[in-house]
Amino acid sequence: MPKESIELNTATAAQIQSILSSTTLSSAVVERARCVWLAGQKLKFNEISRRVSLSPKTVSRWVHRFAESIEALGHIEKAGVTAAFRRAVIDCFRDAPRSGAPKTFSPDEVASFISIACEDPEDSDRPVTSWTAKEISDEAVLRKVVGSISVSTVQRFLRRVQLQPHKKKGWCFTTEKDQAVFQEQAEAVCRTYLDAPRRLADENTRTICVDEMTSLQANEKRAPGKRPAPGQCGKDECQYTRHGTVCLTGNWDVVAGQFLLPTIEETRNNEDFSKHIDRLIKTGLADGWVFVVDNLNTHCGEPLVRMIAKHLRIPARKLGRVKKNGILKSMASRRAFLSDITHEIRFVYIPKHSSWMNQIEAIFGMFNRRVMRGGSFTSKADLINKLQRFTEYFNHTIAKPMIWTYTGRPTEQESIESPKTWRQLWPIRHLLAIH
Repeated sequence: MPKESIELNTATAAQIQSILSSTTLSSAVVERARCVWLAGQKLKFNEISRRVSLSPKTVSRWVHRFAESIEALGHIEKAGVTAAFRRAVIDCFRDAPRSGAPKTFSPDEVASFISIACEDPEDSDRPVTSWTAKEISDEAVLRKVVGSISVSTVQRFLRRVQLQPHKKKGWCFTTEKDQAVFQEQAEAVCRTYLDAPRRLADENTRTICVDEMTSLQANEKRAPGKRPAPGQCGKDECQYTRHGTVCLTGNWDVVAGQFLLPTIEETRNNEDFSKHIDRLIKTGLADGWVFVVDNLNTHCGEPLVRMIAKHLRIPARKLGRVKKNGILKSMASRRAFLSDITHEIRFVYIPKHSSWMNQIEAIFGMFNRRVMRGGSFTSKADLINKLQRFTEYFNHTIAKPMIWTYTGRPTEQESIESPKTWRQLWPIRHLLAIH
């Protein structure tokens, strides 16, 4: 770029013109924006200096700073958020960050505070599961990291690095010890999801995720709740009367994005699951079926094998006997039969303890949040009725196919660092200048 010129695109020029006409921004910001605007009109720095009453050196500094930020501003503009783009343009005309008062604590001491927050409190002989800012402050003094430090200062350091010692998320890891087996099963499930549209179009084979939502409690609140109001949250009675439990067995159509033919009963055994699958197959909605299920023993029980064999026209005498011989001999032999890829009705089993790979789990989460949580049910029949009503409502207003992108292998996403404005680069350059 020539030394005393700058190219402004339409969006940037419009924002600078808006700054020049602003009555709320500081005069310093407006003057610097005028320098850049005149530089965009191909004026020399000496001429700009005379017009804005600033020295040529000052004009040069702000024009070059803005020129350095143009790439970053273009990146922000592409995001399509006009307000964010305007804030970024204005920010380029603000003063450089100041060093401020001398630091009370050294970088090593700050690192020690953060390190304590990342440790297990029990290692410091504290019978708690997470640190508080007060405990971190006390521990830093006990370890003689510092003579004293206030709780608010510890909190400020933790906020600066976005560390919340009390906050945790659930973590679930597969219990499959053989990584090769896990990899093979995970890839098989992912292929099942990714190939589902093609199978439906070419073979009229539906891909269905199946699972049970167990122990749904028909609890009746002993007093009516209160709806939320402006400035007030809703209130639920904590006392309730139990009316029993039911089990919801659901089918999630991967391609259509619909919750099909749920079964809601009091029991959940081998016979119940076999009847549930049989009822779906008999609808005649497809010529073939692929069911994604977890490793529960009812998902490969004897009744299920006999029912599938009947649909596949395999004589019962070829199935053998449970714990004796043939297909029915063991869970492994039954699973091998049910997952045979040559069958027009087959099952795909997710890896052990990896229920997150079954799409229907996300749907069950919605049933739990929208129906069960905070619900009051006068009987099991009332609970069943409300679950059925929500199923219809869900299919008509909420349900849609999931966009599945996981392939079963670690994602290799290229890390693309967005360009930065001169003010964003200032702290880095300041540190380099010091050292």
